[in-house]
Amino acid sequence: MTIEITLVGTGSPLPDPLRAGPATLIRAGGQNLLVDCGRGVLMRLAAAGVGANALTALLLTHLHSDHIADLGDLIITRWVSTFTPDPPPLPIIGPPGTAAVVEATLRAFGFDIGYRIAHHADLTAPPPVEVHEYTDGVVWDAAAEGHASVVVTAGPTDHRPVEPTIGFRVEFDGRAVALAGDSVPCAGLDALSLGADALVHTVIRADLVETLPMQRIRDILDYHSSVQQAAATAQRAGVGTLVFTHYVPAISPGQEDAWRALAAEEFTGRIELGDDLHTVTV
Repeated sequence: MTIEITLVGTGSPLPDPLRAGPATLIRAGGQNLLVDCGRGVLMRLAAAGVGANALTALLLTHLHSDHIADLGDLIITRWVSTFTPDPPPLPIIGPPGTAAVVEATLRAFGFDIGYRIAHHADLTAPPPVEVHEYTDGVVWDAAAEGHASVVVTAGPTDHRPVEPTIGFRVEFDGRAVALAGDSVPCAGLDALSLGADALVHTVIRADLVETLPMQRIRDILDYHSSVQQAAATAQRAGVGTLVFTHYVPAISPGQEDAWRALAAEEFTGRIELGDDLHTVTV
C-alpha cells in the first residue's frame, strides 16, 4: 500500500500560464485529500482524473488568497456535479478563521446558489459543507471500504505575521507524508515531518528574490523557507523524499538541476520537483 502525491498546482501568488496555484492531491486508501486550493485547481484535478465530486476532504494550511482562490469554485462544482441523493457534506479542515472564510464564500455565491436551486428540482439546499478548525492534533481518521484508515494530524507552522497556520501529516498503512504549507523552519514542522517518507514543502530561491528591486516581493523572505532551509528541515527530520512546490520564482526549463544542487547542500535524500501534475509515490 502506498501514498501518492500529485502536485496539482506548483505556482505562487504571481499568475503563471504554466502553473496553477498551490494545491497538492494526496491519494491513499481509496481517499482523495486535497491540500489547499489555489487558482486553477479544478482544471488540474480534471487532468489528474479526479473531479470535485470525488474529493474526500479539503485541508487548508492557511488563508492567504493564493492558497484558497478556488474555494468557491470547488464548493459549487462539487455541489452541482454530485448526482447521488443526500450527498455527504464536504469536510473542510483548516486553521481558525476557516469557518468565516467558507461562510463568506457561500454568501458571495448566494445569487448563483439561489438560481440553481430555483432551476433544478433535485437541488433543494445550498452546498453541504462541514467545517472544522484546528491548530494541532488528529483532524481526520477514516477508512474507505476495504482499506485501512487514513489518519491526518495537524501541527503549528510559522508563517508570521500570518497566524495561525498549520501543516499536515498523512499516515496510511505504515507510510507517512508531511505537508508544510508556507513556513519558515520551526519546531512544529520538525515534529510533523519526523521520520516521514516524504515532505512536501513550499520553497523560494532566496538568492534570487533578495536581488529584486521591489521591497514588497523581498518581504516574502521573512516568512517562507528557502530551498536550503526546507532541505535542512527534511534532513533534521530524517525524511526519505523531499518534494518541492510553490516555486518563487517559477522554475524555467533547464533550471531544475540548480534547485536540486542547492537542496543537496543540506539534504542527502531523494529530491523531487517538477511541473503541475508531477506525481511522487511513497
